[in-house]
Amino acid sequence: MRTDVSGREWSATVAAAQAGDRRALEELLEGWLPLVYNVVGRALNGHADVDDVVQETMIRAVDNLGTLRDPDSFRSWLMAIAMRQIRDRARRGKGRRSAECPSQDGDFAELSVLRLQLEGQRREVAEAVRWLDAEDRQLLSLWWLEVAGELTRRELAAAVGISRQHAAVRVQRMKERLATSRGIVRALAGACPELRELTARWPGRPDSVWRKRLARHIRGCGYCGDAREPVVPAERLIVGIALVPVPAGFTLSLALGGKTAAAATTAGWSTKVLGALTKPAVAVTAGATLVAGGAYIAVRTPGAPPARTAPTPTADRTAVQPLVTSASPPRSASPTPSPTPSPTRQKAVYGRVVDAVDRAPDPDTPPAALPHRPETGITSTGGAKAVMQHRGDSVTLSGRGYVQVRWQILPKSRPGSLVPPAWTGLKGKLFHVASGGGRRMDDPLAGSPDGYATGMGGPTIGYAVLPAGTQQMWQNEYFYLDGTVTLTVNERGCDYGVIVFPSTWQAVHQDVTTGPPQGTIRYGLVRDDGKDSAPVPQYLTRATPADPATVPQRSRV
Repeated sequence: MRTDVSGREWSATVAAAQAGDRRALEELLEGWLPLVYNVVGRALNGHADVDDVVQETMIRAVDNLGTLRDPDSFRSWLMAIAMRQIRDRARRGKGRRSAECPSQDGDFAELSVLRLQLEGQRREVAEAVRWLDAEDRQLLSLWWLEVAGELTRRELAAAVGISRQHAAVRVQRMKERLATSRGIVRALAGACPELRELTARWPGRPDSVWRKRLARHIRGCGYCGDAREPVVPAERLIVGIALVPVPAGFTLSLALGGKTAAAATTAGWSTKVLGALTKPAVAVTAGATLVAGGAYIAVRTPGAPPARTAPTPTADRTAVQPLVTSASPPRSASPTPSPTPSPTRQKAVYGRVVDAVDRAPDPDTPPAALPHRPETGITSTGGAKAVMQHRGDSVTLSGRGYVQVRWQILPKSRPGSLVPPAWTGLKGKLFHVASGGGRRMDDPLAGSPDGYATGMGGPTIGYAVLPAGTQQMWQNEYFYLDGTVTLTVNERGCDYGVIVFPSTWQAVHQDVTTGPPQGTIRYGLVRDDGKDSAPVPQYLTRATPADPATVPQRSRV
């Protein structure tokens, strides 16, 4: 199973939940509730039935978890359940609530704008969703996640129940209607006298009839049809819009849907899972509470401390992993280091260079201790999760604390030479402190034939190739910033994306110390020595070049 935007791989958790692991089941409910909430909320545009449909989706997922044969398909399976519940709600028509009954909290477009503080064309895209028909909104709710890297096109097609070819046609048509709707949002915000006269009879509720009327006016109006600024494609705007948070008061009640033990077992439940759900107990995770006689998820307010910490390496794994840099390469490596800067020639130099090829440490070797640098917090122009997938996408980070960069290399789309992102306009200090994620990008992928496929590609699709002398990335790379810096994607060869998270020392420590016993390929690697001799990243400069792709491929500032 591919990871979600949080960087979590869920196959093992799904399998554990199927085997009756109560905590794994809690983690599934907690981890996937935000995604289901966003899909349903956007498909129904915040209708008052959203909570009911989300609840029914999660109940059915729990009720039928034992019937899922392949844990790797959990995401597409869950999305298919959500789409069925959305369509069932549409077929029920009036149901318990009128089809015109809006949520008291406003529609989903308004929630997106307010909770995510959207501005400009991102706000325009969110508001344009109101003008789409129900079927288009359902498709857009999945396409939104595809663009954000949460779903593949195959998973989108499977959730809708159509072929990938048909999905491509439907997505294109939906995008065209979304573009029309964006034009309407822009025009309504303008001052065209003819449009004001036309909309005098408009009841104020978007629908397909008025969409067509307004679109005809815009096409024939020189004022409304003249975009005041270049229109950015929706795909590039959507990737920067995070998931709308689940409301703090939202409660997900799972009481087995009224099933008896016999009925639940017949439906595919294992005895262990059934016992875990029905056994009176209280268990708390980072965002969920499981209570007696059934389960409910009570999403806590932001800032609640996590209940579990990273596992500590066992006593037989106490060896300290040496730092791997050009200044201190592993004994098994064959480094090709660039010349080390001379302090006498450049007194402002700090940090060891990392532009040297290294080899991965042994999987059973735990990392060195991670020094705890001062943290006051990092602010990001990209929000909590900046998803950058196109050349020129950038995010500016400021403050004092830790930053995670998660790699997503897509050689299936376009293999070849990879030009890494560049850090520019540095004011202060930036250190490369650790590598994690349980694997390097050149580690074999589980289930690949003969172990040839890696995160960098495979023989059937081609490989992503790093520039000579470039350090191999791990799935998660961690940095410490004390100041301000901008990270810009330089994609022009191999197709790739990066997700940038403000992080914490605790999160870094948990990642790098989670090793093979937890199902990963290897422990992480600590590179920080706590001093100014810690390594600084490649492609780093204090200057602000017009094209960040021109930043020299070395780590000297």
